[in-house]
Amino acid sequence: MSAPHSNAHVLTCPTRWSDVDENGHINNARLVSYVQEGIYDLFCHHKVAVRESLFPSGFLIARHEIDYLEQLHHQPEPLLVRLTVEQLGRSSAHVVVNVCRDPLTYMRARTVVVARDRESGRSRKLSQSERRFLSAFVPGEAPFEPLASAPSQRVPVKASRGPLPGSAHRARRRCRASAR
Repeated sequence: MSAPHSNAHVLTCPTRWSDVDENGHINNARLVSYVQEGIYDLFCHHKVAVRESLFPSGFLIARHEIDYLEQLHHQPEPLLVRLTVEQLGRSSAHVVVNVCRDPLTYMRARTVVVARDRESGRSRKLSQSERRFLSAFVPGEAPFEPLASAPSQRVPVKASRGPLPGSAHRARRRCRASAR
């Protein structure tokens, strides 16, 4: 189930006992599946994406960059899979995904999601509506307001594509969940 947060898309996701590996924590591959579930929820189940029939041919994952920050153990409290858009390209969105359980962030991923062309199976240019929709998830941008003829918004491109902010190991990571 999705929960609204300021300029972020948040999916509430439970852990399952079957996600636990022989080391007693949630397996790293399962953590990646939480990222995938969050991306799928944003691009395919968000009420605006559904209502406006965005991404009709789906999308492709072009890249994952992952930092595992803390060991995650199975608990009854669900995880927050929080997605923001870091940058928009011609055909792609660079999505930052934080997997949290307040107050800790267990995993941070930067994923490049590319709009797909059904006929060729290759990337295609983001539509004006898709660009406007994704721009709403850029931190600091105005909230999304669906407008039939709104002009395309340009999102600034970051000069540096270095490691994720704060990727150096620290003893404990704080979950930066925004409250409304």
